Amino acid sequence: MARDLSGDLAVHLAGHPTGAPPAPGPLPQGVRIGYGSGSVATGAFGTVPGLMLLPFLTDSLGITALLAGVIVFLPKAWDVVLNPVAGRISDRTVDPRGPRRPWLLRGGLPLAATFALIFAVPSMATGLEAAWVLACFLACASAYAFFQVPYVAMPAELTSSYDERTRLMTWRVVILASTILVAGGTAPLIRDAVGGRDGYRVMGVVMALVILVGVLASYAGTRRAPVAAAQPGAGTLRDQLRIVATARDFRLLLTTFVVQALATGAMLAGVDYLAGDVLDSTAASTVLFLCFVGPALLLTPVWSAVGQRVGKKRGYVASSLLLALGAAGSVVADSAPAAAVYAAVALAGVGYAGCQVFPMAMLPDAAAVDARRTGSNRVGVYTGVWTAGETLGLALGPAVFALVLAVGDYQSSTGGAVSQPGSAVTAIVLGFSLLPALLVLVSLGWLARYTLDATEVDA
Repeated sequence: MARDLSGDLAVHLAGHPTGAPPAPGPLPQGVRIGYGSGSVATGAFGTVPGLMLLPFLTDSLGITALLAGVIVFLPKAWDVVLNPVAGRISDRTVDPRGPRRPWLLRGGLPLAATFALIFAVPSMATGLEAAWVLACFLACASAYAFFQVPYVAMPAELTSSYDERTRLMTWRVVILASTILVAGGTAPLIRDAVGGRDGYRVMGVVMALVILVGVLASYAGTRRAPVAAAQPGAGTLRDQLRIVATARDFRLLLTTFVVQALATGAMLAGVDYLAGDVLDSTAASTVLFLCFVGPALLLTPVWSAVGQRVGKKRGYVASSLLLALGAAGSVVADSAPAAAVYAAVALAGVGYAGCQVFPMAMLPDAAAVDARRTGSNRVGVYTGVWTAGETLGLALGPAVFALVLAVGDYQSSTGGAVSQPGSAVTAIVLGFSLLPALLVLVSLGWLARYTLDATEVDA
């Protein structure tokens, strides 16, 4: 049952039935690492389908680019509806382990199982194969919603400290970047080593096991985390969504993040195509991916330090500009040496690292300010809306890239070599470079109007 609170007492007590506020000081290192390990699951699921599913559909199952884009998009569009519901349910969960932690298993175990099924398509008519992938991806995305939303909601209840949330997110992003690097780098290698559809099947099983490791590690690692029962705001889900929609800074931050997720989703979807059809090297897909994600391993702590020095918003703007510049630089892929393309993608990766650190550290700030202003904790709804937006952006990215392929007359196949027309090659290059760069620059129009800073958050 909701409890009416006000002022500073609201942000400290909301979500803690014992009346004890979340610790304002540093969290134990074990809790930071334990929480961050959940990004092994989110990183693998967020990366591998975006990187591998579209090529699997067009170049292995022979599904047209336009239909493949629809299959990639629809399950994630369903998540846009489901994620706020998952947040509301976790807000109202009563369990000795807390409201969020039980869902790490409830959503995570089915997530791992259904992920393997996506790529385990039996040989059937093309229409039935498309239906199989759609059904399994829909089930997988649904399970992911009930893992990710409670997982992302946890930081606002772990600590009330503005800077500690940044440190917590730094661990999460470091582990996320490591997972993305390993999963995204090895998935194409596994597929190519085995070959054909069996390569995709083996890759799917391996990545499902990686997801399972992240699920179990996050559940075990947060067993001593200072998270208690949430106190959801009063009213129906529609009432709370309406109130969240009036939170100006949250709305601006979310819009920025969604547009940038669309941009990075398009780049991820284009990696395999850029490697094989433009650079004429399937091995280049792993190199491109490592160039994009690798910098995050080294620079995530650097971006965190930048944020503490100049503020999260300024750091976010700077990293966004680097992401856009690097993406735009890869427009030379069809004419420049491969090394120049790798360098441009690496520059985009430097910016990408910051574009992961800052928004995830700013989200709990917006939720905490809302709790203080309204006297009601809606962190589950906030994170549900946030993850729905992120899911939408990452789904639209491959879908938009697939649309660009269709406009460029990309030729699908069932595994054989196909010579693509010049229009398709141009579409691949533009979809990977100038389109994402433009989207990132457009997103800064919303970020420029964001106003929350440490003074207001820690008030």
